[in-house]
Amino acid sequence: MEELISSITILIDTREKVNSHITDYFDRKGISYKKKALDYGDYSFMIPANEKLSIPRDLYFNTTCVIERKASLEEISNNLTKERDRFEKELCLAPKTKVLLIENASYEDIATGNYDTKYNRKSFIASIHSFWFKYNIPVMFMPNNQYSGLFIREYFEYFLKNYLR
Repeated sequence: MEELISSITILIDTREKVNSHITDYFDRKGISYKKKALDYGDYSFMIPANEKLSIPRDLYFNTTCVIERKASLEEISNNLTKERDRFEKELCLAPKTKVLLIENASYEDIATGNYDTKYNRKSFIASIHSFWFKYNIPVMFMPNNQYSGLFIREYFEYFLKNYLR
């Protein structure tokens, strides 16, 4: 199991641009990653072929488990207002197992209006909760984005461990 888990390769959508804080973490920790066009989400993972572990071909989980990352409340606010139709369509088609990772923010920031958009606090909170249940997408706030790489890696590790049970 240890060898299988350590072989996880993180897939990063080719449209992800400003994520050096995440890839720097992967580099520091020796975590494999590669850019790949993903149909859903910004991050997923794969297990490379490994004869020793009886894995004859690469196993991709990008249609099974994804992370949708938003760098700020301003970005998710835009998705929930101006780009709402597109965002909802994307979530409808996304895999069952997914999480919304909102960086550089906390729930408190929404509750107190500590963000730079005109999106009403009450509507913002309502949308976050509605999307959670409507699209089965839990929301994870990451006030300090230096932990995003750790979260991404651990999320996929524990998905895989539970998937194999």
